[in-house]
Amino acid sequence: MTPPPDSWRAALEPVLASPQSQALAAFLRAEEAAGKHIYPPRRLRLAALEMTPLDSVKVVILGQDPYHAPGQAHGLSFSVPDGVRPPPSLRNITKELASDLGLPIPANGNLSAWARQGVLLLNNALTVEEARPGSHAGKGWEAITDACVAAVAARAEPCVFMLWGAHAAAKAARIAGLDAHLVLTAPHPSPLSAHRGFLGCRHFSQANAFLEKTGRGAIDWRVT
Repeated sequence: MTPPPDSWRAALEPVLASPQSQALAAFLRAEEAAGKHIYPPRRLRLAALEMTPLDSVKVVILGQDPYHAPGQAHGLSFSVPDGVRPPPSLRNITKELASDLGLPIPANGNLSAWARQGVLLLNNALTVEEARPGSHAGKGWEAITDACVAAVAARAEPCVFMLWGAHAAAKAARIAGLDAHLVLTAPHPSPLSAHRGFLGCRHFSQANAFLEKTGRGAIDWRVT
């Protein structure tokens, strides 16, 4: 497995040395050896950690697992590379941005600009098999991403946790020390649940108000 970036190394080395993580690495090798298409590509699986160092995290947005169609997943939850049509969940996110902050709905779906500002775009599982959503859930990624969330929550700097859907909420319930942070919950932005409370949740304006109040500086939520 690819070593974590330096800023995350101390937080992740213990869990990466565990039998569970070794089993995950063996599982991924076996799946690839069997000719299965795994997304995102190996070089992008830790892209969220590479683009957002631990000491720069202001906001954590948790997804379930990567997009499972060719060319969509690039290591950032809910994001797609330039030139790829935004999937339905991402389109609902940009609808909420338009409603909450008055931002235009973009044709682009690359959220890298958020990651560079301190928005950790983390999935619960960091890989998936093509056309099989949830296929790598329970294979060992959860211990690693739990450790990422715990490392952010343990920092003194206030942070916003945007928890969309049951998987994200369950992860937060296992993390102590969230009292100093702002925890925002809503249904998942997928078409199946967005109209049950994600649309209209106003998480982006609430996040910026909290970040400004605590002196951390607002996020520019434009998708460019």
